[in-house]
Amino acid sequence: MVAKGYNQEEGIDYDETYAPIVRLQAIRLLLAFACIMDFGLFQMDVKSIFLNGLIEEEVYIGQPPGFVDYEHPKDVYRLKMALYGLKQIPRSSYDRLNSFIIKQSFTRGQVDKTLFIKKVNSELLIVQIYVDDIIFGASNEILCKEFSSCM
Repeated sequence: MVAKGYNQEEGIDYDETYAPIVRLQAIRLLLAFACIMDFGLFQMDVKSIFLNGLIEEEVYIGQPPGFVDYEHPKDVYRLKMALYGLKQIPRSSYDRLNSFIIKQSFTRGQVDKTLFIKKVNSELLIVQIYVDDIIFGASNEILCKEFSSCM
């Protein structure tokens, strides 16, 4: 299902839509740093990230074409979770992912809010978020030991 986000009204159906976006320069710096430090780099596409955002506003959707309840054809449904097409989903998805990563003892970058760093002993793990992609940079040892237990 996809919501008709273009029918939402700012201030009524949503307040915040902005989600931090990584700059291309930050990705280039991460790649250069990984090369210099001989880090392993891994990229993961999170296909369902927008479905894991939580909605704070009350959002209602009509019955989708082809799935009409003939006993209650005018009923609408209140969303409890995110749905593709809603204006607030990029922001709420980022907020939820950010909370999870911070709970895993990462620190968020001060300049780039999409960069997270975790230091374990002398090892370093760097995570860069780009919309629905996550880039991991670390020595292979820490990546296997530390981060696999988080996911």
